[in-house]
Amino acid sequence: MTDPIDVVVGMLRRKDGALLMTCRPEGKTYAGFWEFPGGKVEPHESAEAALVRELKEEIDVTVGQQKFGWLLEHHYAHAHVRLLFFWALDWAGQPRGAEGQRLLWVHPGDAWPYPVLPATVPFLSNIKSYTA
Repeated sequence: MTDPIDVVVGMLRRKDGALLMTCRPEGKTYAGFWEFPGGKVEPHESAEAALVRELKEEIDVTVGQQKFGWLLEHHYAHAHVRLLFFWALDWAGQPRGAEGQRLLWVHPGDAWPYPVLPATVPFLSNIKSYTA
Protein backbone atom coordinates (compact mmCIF):
# COMPACT_ATOMS: atom_id res chain seq x y z
CA MET A 1 0.00 0.00 0.00
CA THR A 2 1.46 3.35 -1.00
CA ASP A 3 1.20 6.52 1.03
CA PRO A 4 -1.51 8.90 -0.18
CA ILE A 5 -0.63 11.91 -2.29
CA ASP A 6 -1.81 15.13 -0.62
CA VAL A 7 -3.92 17.24 -2.97
CA VAL A 8 -5.43 20.63 -2.12
CA VAL A 9 -8.86 21.50 -3.48
CA GLY A 10 -9.93 25.15 -3.67
CA MET A 11 -13.58 26.06 -3.45
CA LEU A 12 -14.38 29.60 -4.58
CA ARG A 13 -17.87 30.90 -3.94
CA ARG A 14 -19.04 34.20 -5.38
CA LYS A 15 -21.34 36.57 -3.49
CA ASP A 16 -24.30 35.19 -5.45
CA GLY A 17 -23.48 31.72 -4.09
CA ALA A 18 -22.09 30.26 -7.33
CA LEU A 19 -19.16 27.84 -6.99
CA LEU A 20 -16.29 27.65 -9.49
CA MET A 21 -15.55 24.34 -11.21
CA THR A 22 -12.96 23.55 -13.85
CA CYS A 23 -12.85 20.87 -16.53
CA ARG A 24 -9.70 18.74 -16.69
CA PRO A 25 -7.93 19.47 -19.98
CA GLU A 26 -6.92 16.94 -22.63
CA GLY A 27 -3.75 15.06 -21.80
CA LYS A 28 -4.50 14.79 -18.07
CA THR A 29 -5.87 11.79 -16.23
CA TYR A 30 -9.68 12.04 -16.21
CA ALA A 31 -9.66 14.60 -19.05
CA GLY A 32 -13.14 16.06 -19.51
CA PHE A 33 -14.16 15.50 -15.88
CA TRP A 34 -15.23 18.48 -13.77
CA GLU A 35 -13.51 19.29 -10.50
CA PHE A 36 -12.71 22.09 -8.12
CA PRO A 37 -9.33 23.68 -8.90
CA GLY A 38 -6.22 22.62 -7.00
CA GLY A 39 -3.34 20.20 -7.15
CA LYS A 40 -0.57 18.31 -5.42
CA VAL A 41 1.13 19.58 -2.28
CA GLU A 42 4.90 19.70 -2.84
CA PRO A 43 7.12 18.07 -0.16
CA HIS A 44 8.45 21.44 1.05
CA GLU A 45 5.14 23.31 1.41
CA SER A 46 2.13 23.47 3.66
CA ALA A 47 -1.33 22.70 2.33
CA GLU A 48 -2.24 26.38 2.66
CA ALA A 49 0.80 27.46 0.61
CA ALA A 50 0.02 24.78 -1.99
CA LEU A 51 -3.52 26.11 -2.32
CA VAL A 52 -2.23 29.63 -3.01
CA ARG A 53 0.34 28.33 -5.54
CA GLU A 54 -2.01 25.92 -7.31
CA LEU A 55 -4.86 28.41 -7.71
CA LYS A 56 -2.46 31.02 -9.08
CA GLU A 57 -1.03 28.51 -11.58
CA GLU A 58 -4.33 26.93 -12.55
CA ILE A 59 -6.90 29.75 -12.57
CA ASP A 60 -4.73 32.89 -12.13
CA VAL A 61 -6.20 34.10 -8.84
CA THR A 62 -4.38 35.08 -5.68
CA VAL A 63 -6.01 33.51 -2.63
CA GLY A 64 -6.14 35.55 0.55
CA GLN A 65 -7.99 34.18 3.55
CA GLN A 66 -8.85 30.48 3.45
CA LYS A 67 -10.67 28.04 5.70
CA PHE A 68 -10.21 24.27 5.89
CA GLY A 69 -13.37 22.38 4.98
CA TRP A 70 -12.94 18.60 4.72
CA LEU A 71 -10.45 15.79 4.38
CA LEU A 72 -11.19 12.83 2.16
CA GLU A 73 -9.08 9.88 1.06
CA HIS A 74 -9.87 8.20 -2.23
CA HIS A 75 -8.31 5.28 -4.09
CA TYR A 76 -8.21 5.76 -7.84
CA ALA A 77 -6.80 3.02 -10.08
CA HIS A 78 -3.72 5.18 -10.70
CA ALA A 79 -3.25 6.81 -7.26
CA HIS A 80 -4.26 6.97 -3.61
CA VAL A 81 -5.05 10.63 -2.82
CA ARG A 82 -5.79 12.56 0.34
CA LEU A 83 -7.94 15.54 -0.65
CA LEU A 84 -7.78 18.63 1.53
CA PHE A 85 -10.80 20.80 0.70
CA PHE A 86 -10.37 24.51 1.47
CA TRP A 87 -12.76 27.43 1.08
CA ALA A 88 -11.08 30.44 -0.53
CA LEU A 89 -12.83 33.15 1.49
CA ASP A 90 -11.36 35.91 -0.61
CA TRP A 91 -9.23 36.14 -3.71
CA ALA A 92 -7.88 38.72 -6.15
CA GLY A 93 -8.12 38.43 -9.91
CA GLN A 94 -10.64 37.14 -12.42
CA PRO A 95 -10.56 33.33 -12.64
CA ARG A 96 -9.47 32.09 -16.06
CA GLY A 97 -8.32 28.73 -17.40
CA ALA A 98 -4.57 29.35 -17.24
CA GLU A 99 -3.98 25.78 -18.51
CA GLY A 100 -6.60 26.02 -21.25
CA GLN A 101 -9.31 24.37 -19.16
CA ARG A 102 -12.96 25.42 -19.21
CA LEU A 103 -14.47 27.14 -16.17
CA LEU A 104 -18.06 27.07 -14.96
CA TRP A 105 -19.80 28.88 -12.12
CA VAL A 106 -22.49 26.61 -10.65
CA HIS A 107 -25.32 28.31 -8.75
CA PRO A 108 -27.11 26.72 -5.79
CA GLY A 109 -29.95 24.66 -7.18
CA ASP A 110 -28.24 24.12 -10.56
CA ALA A 111 -27.28 20.62 -11.63
CA TRP A 112 -23.59 19.80 -11.31
CA PRO A 113 -21.75 19.50 -14.61
CA TYR A 114 -21.18 15.93 -15.75
CA PRO A 115 -18.99 13.99 -15.22
CA VAL A 116 -17.49 15.06 -11.87
CA LEU A 117 -14.31 13.45 -10.50
CA PRO A 118 -15.34 10.37 -8.49
CA ALA A 119 -13.68 11.46 -5.24
CA THR A 120 -15.72 14.67 -5.17
CA VAL A 121 -19.15 13.15 -5.82
CA PRO A 122 -19.90 12.18 -2.17
CA PHE A 123 -19.35 15.79 -1.07
CA LEU A 124 -21.36 17.63 -3.71
CA SER A 125 -24.50 18.20 -1.65
CA ASN A 126 -22.44 19.27 1.37
CA ILE A 127 -20.35 21.67 -0.71
CA LYS A 128 -23.33 23.33 -2.37
CA SER A 129 -25.16 23.99 0.89
CA TYR A 130 -22.15 24.83 3.10
CA THR A 131 -21.69 28.41 4.23
CA ALA A 132 -18.07 29.24 5.01
